[in-house]
Amino acid sequence: AGTQRARASVQTSLHVPYGDGEREKLDIYFPGDPAGTFPALVYIHGGYWQCLSKDESGFAAPPLVSRGVAVVAVGYDTAPKGHMDAMVLQVRRSLAFLVERYSAIRDVYLCGHSAGAHLAAMVLSTDWTEYGVAPDIKGAVLVSGVYDLEPILHTYVLVAVAQHDSPEFRRQSQEYGQALRAAGWSVSLLDLAGVDHFDIIEKLSEESYVLTQVGEELPSSL
Repeated sequence: AGTQRARASVQTSLHVPYGDGEREKLDIYFPGDPAGTFPALVYIHGGYWQCLSKDESGFAAPPLVSRGVAVVAVGYDTAPKGHMDAMVLQVRRSLAFLVERYSAIRDVYLCGHSAGAHLAAMVLSTDWTEYGVAPDIKGAVLVSGVYDLEPILHTYVLVAVAQHDSPEFRRQSQEYGQALRAAGWSVSLLDLAGVDHFDIIEKLSEESYVLTQVGEELPSSL
């Protein structure tokens, strides 16, 4: 419902193909009357790498586009059709396509939920030389994610976890934040009260909610 409202209320380019695959498409929600260049929040959906799609990902758009930020929802092949390496390459290619196709996009911020947080973290470790472009990734918001890697780019990372996430999710978020700090990153770990693994990301569409506030402040903090 949130996605339908967003598509009805803001300028969109839906199902923009960044490759030949059935799910290799982007939904782009543009800020109204953008003056010159504008930042973009790239949202990578969750679903345990095997369900959901970009079509449920537009709920966060209205509060951000109203502040001049484009929102891009990334589609990728979920399991069993897609395997992990393929998903990572798809998301990386989607970023390369985005900044090549839309020269007005200035700074890129990644947001991923659950499995999408893992994919966003993998994007942070990309060697962009083989893609011929270098997206200017200014920050990342990783929500209730699963992490098993050590990204190598220097950026600002926000790791958020829900009060009612499972102990394993909470442990991984805390340890990942500690590992990033040890590697010299600037990291904020948010432990959000009163939400669980699923409604933490839906709260992004509520303008007063803390993740939205942090999302607005990421650009100004850099």
